[in-house]
Amino acid sequence: MASWFARTPAIRDALQVRTDEFGVLIAGMAVGSITGLLGSSHVIARIGTRATLLVGLVVSMGSIALLGIGSATFGSYPLVLVALVVFGATTGIIDVAMNVEGAGVEQAQGRSIMPWFHASWSLGTIVGAAAAAGLAAIGVGLDAHLLGMTALGLIASILAVRHLPRHRALPGLDDDGPGPERSTFAERMAIWREPRTLIIGAIVLGMAFAEGSANDWLALAMVDGRGADEATGALAFGVFATAMTTGRIAGVWVLDRFGRVPVLRASALLAMVGLALLILVDHPVAAGIGIFAWGLGASLGFPVGMSAAADEPSKAAARVAAVATVGYFAFLVGPPLLGFLGEQFGLLNAFWVVLVLIAVAFIATPAARERGASRHATPVRDAPH
Repeated sequence: MASWFARTPAIRDALQVRTDEFGVLIAGMAVGSITGLLGSSHVIARIGTRATLLVGLVVSMGSIALLGIGSATFGSYPLVLVALVVFGATTGIIDVAMNVEGAGVEQAQGRSIMPWFHASWSLGTIVGAAAAAGLAAIGVGLDAHLLGMTALGLIASILAVRHLPRHRALPGLDDDGPGPERSTFAERMAIWREPRTLIIGAIVLGMAFAEGSANDWLALAMVDGRGADEATGALAFGVFATAMTTGRIAGVWVLDRFGRVPVLRASALLAMVGLALLILVDHPVAAGIGIFAWGLGASLGFPVGMSAAADEPSKAAARVAAVATVGYFAFLVGPPLLGFLGEQFGLLNAFWVVLVLIAVAFIATPAARERGASRHATPVRDAPH
């Protein structure tokens, strides 16, 4: 994903399109993502998480290759649009399957280690962006870059997925036990009517909004709202990203020590205080402290929400899919909403909306309370996960 984000200027230039036309490509990936998220629980129920990840990763890597060839080799706008829709759809399906497996690891070990998996994702984006920047700097073409990433990604995917269990798979693939009882289509859709699903969704919505708004607008808000130069704006985002990664790495110990609800409450309060400090106090030191507190506070909301959604194994895939869809809705709707408000009132003032949504997440935190043996359980050393 970082390869796509980092090479967007090269892709736009290769296709020779306007900014609004390029926006359609991004929207295509967003539509694919939502479609994949909504359908993910049904795919997982049919073939299992292992097969879902294997097929999804192979197709996803193929779409990245198609993205490179379609833009750099053929200069084909329709081909790139198809590639991004497929990439978005497979990424949405993979996201749910990864979180379901991650929750299985948590439950087997009796530790709240989901934030480590999300920290790994953050690290992957950093490595991928650095690799893309380096390859672009030495003149490696877009098609060669993305084809190379496809090859590496396929090898890594196959090596990793082969070690996952094959539960809930098709006949002939089920060699690691039956796994949880398969749910029906109606049961999976009914998850959207359950209050706990919707309240956990509110937690993830607020925290995903807190994370996504900084990703999209923080650097620009510092430049436009505080008169900082471009380098300082980039540094501000770097502070936020560092705080996010730090929070996810350290969050495992904190969650094991205090539990989900107290940690989520403290995280939401910290994010609100940091955001308010940034908005209200026009001083570089206050801004730095506020941004770090904002990032630290926002770091655990999404991974802990995924853990809470997966507490009941029979409903894990459906509920994770539903909660993840709500979270991605925040990532997709947040940027244009804040952009519109920022145009009218200034970006820093637009951040008040983010603070209100974090407050909603704070109120909803009791829904994330541990259930069953998902926490403080005796670690299962030789479980399939």
